[in-house]
Amino acid sequence: MKTNKVTFMTQAAMIAAIYVVLCVVFKPISYGAIQTRIAEALTILPFFTPAAVPGLFVGCLIANLLGGGIIADVICGSAATLIGAAGTWMLRNKSRYLAPLPPIIANVLIVPWVLKYGYGEPFGIPFLMGTVGIGEILTCGIMGLILVTVLDRYRGLIFKTA
Repeated sequence: MKTNKVTFMTQAAMIAAIYVVLCVVFKPISYGAIQTRIAEALTILPFFTPAAVPGLFVGCLIANLLGGGIIADVICGSAATLIGAAGTWMLRNKSRYLAPLPPIIANVLIVPWVLKYGYGEPFGIPFLMGTVGIGEILTCGIMGLILVTVLDRYRGLIFKTA
């Protein structure tokens, strides 16, 4: 069933808003070299709806702006989220256990470079990859898989497409 434009835009806007709110509420742990961005659990939502791809991108963009991110972080961090969300959408017909992998990989490969060269973090890239990876595994991997398991039970109710 094809989603109509209003449903698509509403879902995308709601996902963006929830992402931003989670980042703002959990600001102390959402930003910095060692972070656990709770909102990253939402990166599994493209498993259910294509509207999550732009929703997560816009949400991350706004959250990075509100968090005082430098332009490199706003662009590259948001691009990492977009790449991860698109990857999850592409894996949607595979196992739900694969859903968190694209966001984890995208963030581990992109965000450490921004932290090192954009913010001047004194840590090396491998250390930053580790810290970002641990945060992503906790939020995308563990929390995201819990979320996808719960939401899958209500897929038709929550993610209506028409």
